[in-house]
Amino acid sequence: MTSSIIQLAAEQKSAEVTDWAARIGWVVGLLLFVALLYWLMREGWKWRGTLQGDLPELPTAPEDAGGPRLTMTGRYHGSTTAGQWLDRVVARGLGTRSRAELTLTDAGVHVVRPGAQDFFVPAAALRGARLDKGIAGKVLPEGGLLVITWAHGDRELDSGFRSDRAAEHTAWVTALTDLTRKNSKTTETEGAR
Repeated sequence: MTSSIIQLAAEQKSAEVTDWAARIGWVVGLLLFVALLYWLMREGWKWRGTLQGDLPELPTAPEDAGGPRLTMTGRYHGSTTAGQWLDRVVARGLGTRSRAELTLTDAGVHVVRPGAQDFFVPAAALRGARLDKGIAGKVLPEGGLLVITWAHGDRELDSGFRSDRAAEHTAWVTALTDLTRKNSKTTETEGAR
């Protein structure tokens, strides 16, 4: 037995040769697979935008919006169909995440987004505001997201914002709720005439 071990140890063995062609083939195949996945996701995003093409143009802020009641800087995380936090709306640039500056006036909420399309939510279109923990693609701690519900065309949308100072969220919910109630009372009074 000892002689067979000595004989095996005495034999010279060469190191295994790396098969570079196989390695390169696997790397190229993996890169093509990743490119295909990226292309499919991009096509899905474009298809969703096509399906939501009936969404009207986003309103712009009026010249005489009045003085600001509240301002906030932070991030815009996207919009979804109201009540369905995973049904992202991508048409008209509403699916593009960006920095945002919000200004609340008596006329509504003006959203300025550097690098993306700005929009305005008229006070008459506001349906409410709440603190939530998530919106399509973004989940935060409980109450970490300001969600504004508003009507646009024949749809109701939820738009999610995260302030740089999360303590501001409560004041925004209170102010938006008051503005919504004030406008609904005005509408009811005008309808009764």
